[in-house]
Amino acid sequence: METISWQDFEQVDLRVGTIVTAEVFAEARRPAYILHVDFGQDIGVLKSSAQITELYQPEDLVGQQVIGVVNFPLKQIGPIQSQCLITGFPQADGSVVLIQPERPVENGLKLA
Repeated sequence: METISWQDFEQVDLRVGTIVTAEVFAEARRPAYILHVDFGQDIGVLKSSAQITELYQPEDLVGQQVIGVVNFPLKQIGPIQSQCLITGFPQADGSVVLIQPERPVENGLKLA
């Protein structure tokens, strides 16, 4: 495994946010949801496409806190621009388990 420096790690801006809306991304090539995630007052609400349909339903995602990378460049995914990357662990069967704090924290806090 290749190592990185502390400065490399500090460049990745990982923040906690709360999912405020989740809807089926009908135009996606692979099943996905469009998530709007509130990353707090300084960052605001960002949009992301997330391929997490195997383990999660849209109505169950609203109100859940997740960890997202908020400093990637915008990425065009079909008709939407993804503004952040929601993190998760891909499993052998292709499903993804979201990374979530084990208790509620303030939106926008940076992973340390």
